[in-house]
Amino acid sequence: MKVPLSSPDITEKEIQAVVSVLQTPNLSLGPKLSEFEKNFAKYIGVKHAVAVNSGTSGLHLCIRALDVKDGDEVITTPFSFIASSNCILFERAKPVFVDIREDTLNIDEDRIEEKITSKTKAILAVDVFGYPCDMPKITKIARKHGLKVIEDACEAIGAEINGKKSGSFGDCAVFAFYPNKQMTTGEGGMLVTNDDKIASLARSMRNQGRDEGMKWLAHDRLGYNYRLSDINCALGIEQLKRIDEILKKREKVAGIYAYKFLDFAEIVLPPAGTRDIRRSWFVYVVRLKGGPRDQVIERLKEKGVGCNSYFPPIHLQPFYQREFGFKAGDFPVTEKIAQQTIALPFYSNLDREKIGYVADNLKQIIRGL
Repeated sequence: MKVPLSSPDITEKEIQAVVSVLQTPNLSLGPKLSEFEKNFAKYIGVKHAVAVNSGTSGLHLCIRALDVKDGDEVITTPFSFIASSNCILFERAKPVFVDIREDTLNIDEDRIEEKITSKTKAILAVDVFGYPCDMPKITKIARKHGLKVIEDACEAIGAEINGKKSGSFGDCAVFAFYPNKQMTTGEGGMLVTNDDKIASLARSMRNQGRDEGMKWLAHDRLGYNYRLSDINCALGIEQLKRIDEILKKREKVAGIYAYKFLDFAEIVLPPAGTRDIRRSWFVYVVRLKGGPRDQVIERLKEKGVGCNSYFPPIHLQPFYQREFGFKAGDFPVTEKIAQQTIALPFYSNLDREKIGYVADNLKQIIRGL
């Protein structure tokens, strides 16, 4: 049996929406862009949404809009996709890492203050694997020290803390719509904020530095081509209409996995959330308590099961070691977790038979090793 690691949830409605745009002259900067942004802002519960061509682009615009620059420091996590740290380097600022919590795999909010210096400009918190950070505590720390907060919610659309959606806590936040995400636009992302200035700057910078109302080929500031086409936006509009359905389907898949592993003590399952926290299921990452994790992954792949380790520590990436002198042992919780993780196949339409195949093979391989 072949079971891919991920697969987008696309219906005929999404296909027809894309085809409809292709039959118009408005393939970019057209009406679907503003419609997608308006609908997304309403869903998150914020004033502004600015569509961009990737989550990475959105994070970069957050850094620039908050005037983070040479010599500034931004506190963040070493356990994330590398873009959450690279976006800081784009503006020649310095990422300052804080180790993670072993229960949620998010930044340890109780250790943030010890890393704050006179150079600290912002905190960039990442909702890892769709489990929201303790944003109330993080924003309280930020206010105390006069810092800005960027929420990397790229993996957490629909997640909530006490009914308040991820992405609505900080000064600005970013979501991503790569095909393995809960909803997809193919490639794409969305910057959200309640701050008029941040939104205006982001809209300008995503479109080569043009301000709204400026003449064609007039540019008020340094900008980029971070636009999202109307083709992508049409797909996003239809996906967003189905987001509650999609999230419920993914929650069901996670529940079946948890049931399959009820009697299997050799792995640690991902937390499902609490009374106050709603998790948005992005990936299903289990942790191997002991044994040769990489051999387990290779043997699963031999069985046709798509899987991988998720995430390698950012601070141990070769570039970060060369640039900043990071070494093994600097962030022990992150390093421990990174050696244990196995991302199993996970997507909205993963059926019970395939889940059973994955779970049975994982159990047999671990016991055999």
